[in-house]
Amino acid sequence: MSIAIVHEWISDIGGSEKVLGELVNLFPDYHLFTIFYRKESLDMIGIEERRVSVSFLNKIKGISKIYRSLLPLFPVAIESLDISGFDLILSSSHIAAKGVIPRPYQTHICYCHTPARYLWDMSHQYLRTKGLDRGVASILSHTILNYLRLWDVTTSNRVDYFIANSEYTRRRIKKYYNRDSIVIYPPVDTARFKPQKKENYFLFLSRLVPYKRADLAISAFSQLKLPLVVAGDGPELKRLKNIAKKNIEFTGYLSDEEVVQYLSKARALIYPSEEDFGITMVEALSSGTPVIAFKRGGASEIVSDISESKVPTGVLFNNQTSDDICEAVRNFIRSEDLFDTKTLVERAKRFSKEVFREKILLFMDSIR
Repeated sequence: MSIAIVHEWISDIGGSEKVLGELVNLFPDYHLFTIFYRKESLDMIGIEERRVSVSFLNKIKGISKIYRSLLPLFPVAIESLDISGFDLILSSSHIAAKGVIPRPYQTHICYCHTPARYLWDMSHQYLRTKGLDRGVASILSHTILNYLRLWDVTTSNRVDYFIANSEYTRRRIKKYYNRDSIVIYPPVDTARFKPQKKENYFLFLSRLVPYKRADLAISAFSQLKLPLVVAGDGPELKRLKNIAKKNIEFTGYLSDEEVVQYLSKARALIYPSEEDFGITMVEALSSGTPVIAFKRGGASEIVSDISESKVPTGVLFNNQTSDDICEAVRNFIRSEDLFDTKTLVERAKRFSKEVFREKILLFMDSIR
């Protein structure tokens, strides 16, 4: 069977690129289609350049730095890719990849990371953070987003089967596309992490962008006066440093090995954002580190709350506020002895690469 794998773009390596890496390993006879790519990122995933077809946008010099401003061109770019000649289309998508145009004889499976949140439930927040929520800019922005929403729904009908990366995403696919899906959690390299002796700090680990809500974690720990390490880089870094007290340490960007060390030695991971899944939470559990997380989104599927489970792996809080984080941290400290390292590591294995591969292959067999 000839397989076309379609992925939005290949720039920074994140969770969706880790899914892509597993897919190309599972189906070695693939050909990859994408809007644009960075050669270094292809090499990191292990994809040969000769196996890649790209859109006209790849010709733009420095596109990896400006591609977000080209969002209105993505529908044209993805539809320009000729995927004829393949039996199966496997798209890894959150906005554009599922929009390739299939032939009647082709089966299209979409692994959906999320219906794009900046088009749907987080569109107003997205425009505010970009300063596009006032005047003429607001009118133009809402017009573009409306056009993209219509295209997003239309292209959902080009998919034969949806796979969601979480139950939370499955519900969002149903709400916005009115399509059913099955859940296969994304692959996490759980074997890469090893528990170590804990040190006296809590950890926030993420790219520093507004929706990750590092500001809430910093505000909470400024009140608690407990040590918090903020690991990561991004456009919010300067602002966050300005509001942080002396008990907050910033590490900047961390290498993969440094991530392993910080996660393994932290008392707990602080996770205040609403995510469709949340790979970092699984990595923390693999490190023997409990998670203190906002209950909405994928967190409730990953973390077993101390008040609801006999084998807890963390503490979940109901409201996305610094006060709720403070109370959750206090609850964690009161009950810290109840968290068992072996239990945390074992629970993380539900999301391993091996489980992902097995479930993808079983699904493929079921639709033949």
